[in-house]
Amino acid sequence: MRIISWNVNGLRAVHKKGHFEWLVNDSSDIFCIQETKAHPDQLPEEVRNPAGYYSYFNHSEVKKGYSGTAIYTKEKPLDVFYGIGKEKDPEGRIVGLEFENFFLLNVYFPNGGGGPERLAYKLKFYDDFLKFIEKLRKHKPVIFCGDVNTAHQEMDLARPKENETNTGFLPEERAWIDKVVDKGYIDTFRHLFPEKKEAYTYWDMKTFARDRNVGWRIDYFFISKEMLPKLKKANILSSVFGSDHCPLEIIIE
Repeated sequence: MRIISWNVNGLRAVHKKGHFEWLVNDSSDIFCIQETKAHPDQLPEEVRNPAGYYSYFNHSEVKKGYSGTAIYTKEKPLDVFYGIGKEKDPEGRIVGLEFENFFLLNVYFPNGGGGPERLAYKLKFYDDFLKFIEKLRKHKPVIFCGDVNTAHQEMDLARPKENETNTGFLPEERAWIDKVVDKGYIDTFRHLFPEKKEAYTYWDMKTFARDRNVGWRIDYFFISKEMLPKLKKANILSSVFGSDHCPLEIIIE
């Protein structure tokens, strides 16, 4: 099974550029989209319901053209859920699917910028999310993917020293990823490529950072460790354009 994750920075924009067609035709079994920036009713039919896929959307209720997540899957899930348990998800940040052998959660984690209130919101979201997937994991293994909005280690961004006091690389943000790993979740790319540097998933568009590969690895696929024997491949698809992020993929047995 091949799963792709991509922060598209606007699903309608990616479609207009012709990149959505790549997703549909690239033989992935599931693709997870973050930052859709759209209500499903704003999408053309070929994006809302592409042939051969079941599609599920979560959108922001707090403001238009903001946040949003979607999952497209060839296999119909046993269940679909939005948000973390019974808590509301007003920013449309989570779509979760239950399959026979695992849970899959597609997440657009908050950015900690915009003041201390948003950083606190991000850290609370982190903690609530981890508690939630730990409950799910008691029933079956968990995969979660998406834009985590934090680089874990110094090798995960081009300029770590310059960003030590910036959100996305703060000690408290990075400590949460430590906690995720300590709980037994595997960063699939780093597991297969433990020493690989200059492997990024996000570049600032305003400074043309992608041309110079001055980037950040802030997008991830994590799997609970009991799934590790089934992991066959994990890649960053840095040759795919259309957003300020590039897609990533895993293949599981």
